[in-house]
Amino acid sequence: MAIKVFITDDHYMVIEGIRSLLQNEKGIEWAGHASNAASCMAFLQKQQPDVILMDISMPDKSGIDLCKEVKEKYPGIFIIGLSTFNQESFIQKMMDNGASGYVLKNATQQELMEAIETVVKGKTYFSHEAAQALIQHTDSSKPILTRREKEVLLLIAEGMTNNEIAKQLFISTATVDTHRKNLLAKTDAKNTASLVRIATQLNLI
Repeated sequence: MAIKVFITDDHYMVIEGIRSLLQNEKGIEWAGHASNAASCMAFLQKQQPDVILMDISMPDKSGIDLCKEVKEKYPGIFIIGLSTFNQESFIQKMMDNGASGYVLKNATQQELMEAIETVVKGKTYFSHEAAQALIQHTDSSKPILTRREKEVLLLIAEGMTNNEIAKQLFISTATVDTHRKNLLAKTDAKNTASLVRIATQLNLI
């Protein structure tokens, strides 16, 4: 199955540049592009791509806010922040709002492909510069969790089952299970008990 990729960016040159990098790649299907947040949301009402490459700064709404809106309405779409800014605050805000990765606009074809293939597996991807910015500002031993992962983690710590968490957050049990697996992977925990213990030690809850 080809991975459907969509891009939201207000710079035509960026869209064309990324499209030319990806269009001949096996396993990638170009779903289209939007130049602002409104046209991105209009497109998503008709069809949903697997991955959105999302610019941080757009004319009508920031990519940070758009990321949150898309993830709330279409939680199955993976979002990769796309920016010329290598600032920790931008990266962290995108991740908090549900993004699965962050690449800079000077990314190579290999980096873009790696980012897309990584996020569709449910993992997180940072370009080298973005990772460096985060490491300088955070304790490198502390995993970076998305806003939704933090919510699920808190409810797990309260002893809730997947079904109870799903009802509380209005998401499917399969989605809860995915978040749980991601939390175990990110914290290197073997089971729920060790996940809660490690999360407490790392001040994640």
